[in-house]
Amino acid sequence: MSAGYPSHETVQLPSGTRLEYILSPPLLSQYSQPSSGNKLAVCLHPWSWLGGRMDDPVLHTLAGPLREQGYHVLRYNSRGVGKSSGWASLTGFSEARDLAEMARWAVDTIRSVTSVAIVGYSHGSLIASQFAVMLGVRTSHVLLSYPLGPRHWLTAFQGKTYTATLRALIKSRDAHVLVLYGDQDEFTPVESYDVWAATLQDEANDAEGSLQVVKVEGGTHFWRAPAQAERIVEEIVQWVQ
Repeated sequence: MSAGYPSHETVQLPSGTRLEYILSPPLLSQYSQPSSGNKLAVCLHPWSWLGGRMDDPVLHTLAGPLREQGYHVLRYNSRGVGKSSGWASLTGFSEARDLAEMARWAVDTIRSVTSVAIVGYSHGSLIASQFAVMLGVRTSHVLLSYPLGPRHWLTAFQGKTYTATLRALIKSRDAHVLVLYGDQDEFTPVESYDVWAATLQDEANDAEGSLQVVKVEGGTHFWRAPAQAERIVEEIVQWVQ
């Protein structure tokens, strides 16, 4: 990858799946902080069955600020999207394995990575929640607009598995998890989100890791309003610093 310029290519994973990706290097800015190692952010798009892809507007909004904070930003098309091979699974389990392999490939490619942020938006947050903390690497998770309401049919009724895995992540000693949702989300009533958030907080109270839940007033699932979009950028950048 040429310094300063994104790399837009495909990579074949150990599983045999080939995924299309964009890997963008950090941007030098007045906000950049000195670092003793490289940092990687992996951004996951919404459900491919409904048109989700790596050039999603929300992911595009997040990429610039993350690069300004010194992150290499990896976005990729999941199975069956764009130039990526294969077919989307019904459960999301294959996509979770792809994420683990993509993250490992990026860490090995960039080298000297000391911090990894897994940023999942909508369906991408379901996949992100399945990503285990990496050994020897500070690992942050950002779950944006977690699709709690439609989760049962987005995962072929594997909601209990996702609940158990997220619970285990939150209880992990080195977990660093940020959850953001809007109180005007079109797919999950705010009352359901609030109950879920309280349950997560209860789970985290006895854990050694860290969890923060942010409810954004006026926020929808799609974060089109500038004020709410700016709010999530601020929260995410602060969390992964």
